[in-house]
Amino acid sequence: MTENYTALYEQHKIAGASFTDFGGWQMPLKYNSELAEHHAVRNAAGLFDLSHMGEVWVTGPDAAAFLDYALAGKLSAVAVGKAKYSLICQEDGGIIDDLISYRRSEEKYLVVPNAGNAAVVAAALAERAAGFDVTVNDVSAETSLIAVQGPNAEAILLTLVPADQHSLVTELKYYAAVEVEINGQQLLLARTGYTGEDGFEIYIPNEDAAGLWDALLEVGAGHGLIPAGLACRDSLRLEAGMPLYGNELSREGNPYAAGLGPVVSLAKESDFVGKAVLAELKALGAGSTSGRKLVGLKGLGRRAGRSHYPVLKDGNVVGEVTSGQPSPTLGYPIAMAYVDVEHSEPGTALDIDLRGKPEPFEVVELPFYKRQK
Repeated sequence: MTENYTALYEQHKIAGASFTDFGGWQMPLKYNSELAEHHAVRNAAGLFDLSHMGEVWVTGPDAAAFLDYALAGKLSAVAVGKAKYSLICQEDGGIIDDLISYRRSEEKYLVVPNAGNAAVVAAALAERAAGFDVTVNDVSAETSLIAVQGPNAEAILLTLVPADQHSLVTELKYYAAVEVEINGQQLLLARTGYTGEDGFEIYIPNEDAAGLWDALLEVGAGHGLIPAGLACRDSLRLEAGMPLYGNELSREGNPYAAGLGPVVSLAKESDFVGKAVLAELKALGAGSTSGRKLVGLKGLGRRAGRSHYPVLKDGNVVGEVTSGQPSPTLGYPIAMAYVDVEHSEPGTALDIDLRGKPEPFEVVELPFYKRQK
């Protein structure tokens, strides 16, 4: 596999990062202690390089109608300046990717797919654009993405934004974006994230990414900001009950079994890819194709389940873990798993098979962790 490197790779090396392959990219797994990085995001702030994510601009008179057709959500209903979490599905309802789309004007959207799926999503969008008056422009290779996540994120951003633009930051709502001057450059700032905390994501040309990264670390030092890697990003998103493509989401699964039914807009007037099958799946109910449904599992002991471990009821396999580890914030093991629908109600006692030894867990509502507003 060809290794890709973000524009911040040298910054990560200088900071002593341990690297891992993620979607074909060499990304920082951690810098020192993944536990310390996790707690920094929950209690102060963490700085993430997300430049492996994709960025695809969709522009033209038919942009809204096209995205209504290409994606499962109703993107035409998104107000300018706002964002929407959605799915791009196959004709059979399988999930190609989950993504965020930002509406920047009446005829202009920024679609952000996951790292490993960026090229696939860009190609699918280009293919689905036939017959629509739109242009699909994949700018992933020239765009970096930096995230500041945690309760001190806003205060850190304000140190790099001119005083007369502070209100653009402080008044920015969740799942919204604005053009603002940051460290002397006009950049797109989004109040989004994958950690369960308040935070921002900043889109910037590759050549300017290192300068912004260093500036953020410098001004953020007094606010507890430290660089954070993919290891803590995974524990943070798991606590927040956020699905990860390749774990909870896949082409073999469907939105209803994954608990993402509300993301699918069957009510929109236009047709969209996968609509007919998804309508049938909704009528049949969650888990209708596999007989399983995504749930949260709270550990009643000390040992954690991991991806692909069997879930048991009275010694019989009734499911499989998709993500699991000890929760640094909550102090007990947590997991997400697909389990047979009849065992998916909160309060249901189940076990995870930890290499031949059953460990007790209980089905709970997601998310495991929710920040105090």
